[in-house]
Amino acid sequence: MKGVLRFEKKGKLSPRFVGPFEILERVGPMPYRLALSLSLSVVHDVFHVSMLRKYVTYPPHVVDYKPLEIDEKLSYAKQLVEILTREVKMLHNRRIALVKVLWRNHKVEEATWEREDDMRAR
Repeated sequence: MKGVLRFEKKGKLSPRFVGPFEILERVGPMPYRLALSLSLSVVHDVFHVSMLRKYVTYPPHVVDYKPLEIDEKLSYAKQLVEILTREVKMLHNRRIALVKVLWRNHKVEEATWEREDDMRAR
C-alpha cells in the first residue's frame, strides 16, 4: 500500500474510513449498496459488510447553521465581532501592528490576523 492514493490523500495520512453514507439497499446476505457522494463517483457503490462501520454521532460533526445575507454577487460582507489579541511584528526595522479578528459567522479557530490601521479605517 506504500504510495497509494486513497480518498484523495497519499500515504499514511489517508483516512481509513470516509462517510457517513446512507445505506440504500441490502444486495445479498453480506453486500450493501451505499449512496456515495459525487467525489466518489469512480468507486463501486456495493461494499461487503466487513468494510462498513456503524456511525456513532459526534457533536463536532454537526454543522452549526446560521443564515447569511448574500447579495447579488453571491458574496457577503464580513462583520467584525471581536478583537481577540494584539501583536507587533518587526519587519526590516519597521513595526507592524496586527490584531487577531473574530468575524461574524466564523469560529474562533478561523480568526484572522489583520493590520491594525486597516481595521481602524473600517
